Amino acid sequence: MKIETQVLFEANMGNNKAQNVLHIWTLFSLFEMILSMQDRMKVATPPLPILPFPSYSQLEWQQREMIMFLHFGVNTFTDREWGTGHESPSVFSPTGLNASQWADTAARTGFSLMILTAKHHDGFCLWPSEYTDHSVIGSPWKNGKGDVVREFVEAAKARGIDAGFYLSPWDMHDPRYGNEKLYNEYYMAQLQELLTRYGGDIREIWFDGAKGSNAPNMSYHFQDWFSMVKELQSNTNIFSDAGPDVRWVGNENGSAGKTCWSTINSTSLSIGNTSTSYLNSGDPKGTNWVAAECDVSIRKGWFWHKTESPKKLSKLLNIYYSSVGRNCVLLLNVPPNSTGLISESDVQTLQQFRAAINTIFSTNLGQECSVEASSQRGAHFGPTNVLDDDHLWTYWAPSEEKQDYWIELRAKSGKMAFNVIRIQEAIGLGQRIEQHEVYVDGIRVARGSTVGYKRLHRLEIASVEASSVRIRIVKAKGTPLISSIGLHFDPFWNPKTRMSTTIQSSP
Repeated sequence: MKIETQVLFEANMGNNKAQNVLHIWTLFSLFEMILSMQDRMKVATPPLPILPFPSYSQLEWQQREMIMFLHFGVNTFTDREWGTGHESPSVFSPTGLNASQWADTAARTGFSLMILTAKHHDGFCLWPSEYTDHSVIGSPWKNGKGDVVREFVEAAKARGIDAGFYLSPWDMHDPRYGNEKLYNEYYMAQLQELLTRYGGDIREIWFDGAKGSNAPNMSYHFQDWFSMVKELQSNTNIFSDAGPDVRWVGNENGSAGKTCWSTINSTSLSIGNTSTSYLNSGDPKGTNWVAAECDVSIRKGWFWHKTESPKKLSKLLNIYYSSVGRNCVLLLNVPPNSTGLISESDVQTLQQFRAAINTIFSTNLGQECSVEASSQRGAHFGPTNVLDDDHLWTYWAPSEEKQDYWIELRAKSGKMAFNVIRIQEAIGLGQRIEQHEVYVDGIRVARGSTVGYKRLHRLEIASVEASSVRIRIVKAKGTPLISSIGLHFDPFWNPKTRMSTTIQSSP
């Protein structure tokens, strides 16, 4: 009996030891879990967004930076900018039309989206619409069997380029124009044709309110049009004076305001009758995210004219700085000629333009710098984030407790030679910066208001040689979030002041 009792006692003791070990291990695991939860609670989360902020398709559009516009139609053959609506379709006769050449040109020169004038104000349709004979079916081109829109879309798709359409609301040819019900039905029928017949990936559609002073007075059913676009092509960005996705910048010279908000109040705008100054600068109190698109032609006219030549490189670079460099997308028109090709002079100019942009921005001297900031929100939001390749979702966020916001890039050795300073906001969480200043070696060289997706400061001297650049945020809506900073050298810049070693304060 004693032996049996002793064995049973020892067995129970063994079980109790195992239970004690299990209990201690459980307590230790709980303790570790609590510590881990406390550590996680110490990790700073992203700041709340500042409303409104862009949709996915609007962010994708903004990152394109440049889009190609192609004005092509009967005006190409009549040497006019605005047609009359009485042109015979037989005048449209491109002997060597090659949409693949258009797409190749776009691909080689850095355009990811092309927009074609499927119908301009003259009412001539570049596709065989079922609702009118005033189209390519009356043209000698391909014996009336051609379809420019289809060739355009297929050529773009083959080269990985997205397609978009311009469909003019004003129609000088169709007799239904002036009858509100009949014409809106006609217009929506053609809109439906374009959005269903040519694939399911049309990325931008252009509406405008342009019409002549002698045009019949009638109302366009814009909201019905917009609803149809979103029903048939949910990823399409809609352009008009008031959006809803992309707005006009208020001029046709490719220039945004030095203050340019991506936000406006759409409800206060009327398409075709809107303050151009409001469109040019946006609204800091705007309740709708509708960034601006800057439209301009590579030539003087929008359609090809034999007597015109493309703009010089220096002019195109000025346009780039005043559009892309001011928080906008540049819509550059490149009109095909009467043969049906983009003219060689235009192709060469586009190649020079793209080469120049690559030369300026392919090297960021800031990536060789150390970075300091006034404060930071937490480990994930440090100042070095401004030097990575993600210009949207990694960013420097200062501490909310400290209101003196600045970030500084400093050369690790020697001095840097540059004349362009690039600043980008994390616009996925809203546009915030209202006023900012740039200091080079302690001297203010630039100041501005908005930043947005991209702000480029091209300094008023040919080249700066310095060891530090500090960006100070003077005023912001909430905590400023800077996603990227670049220091670049523009060898094409030829300002009046040519001082390579002295820094001058700019007004």
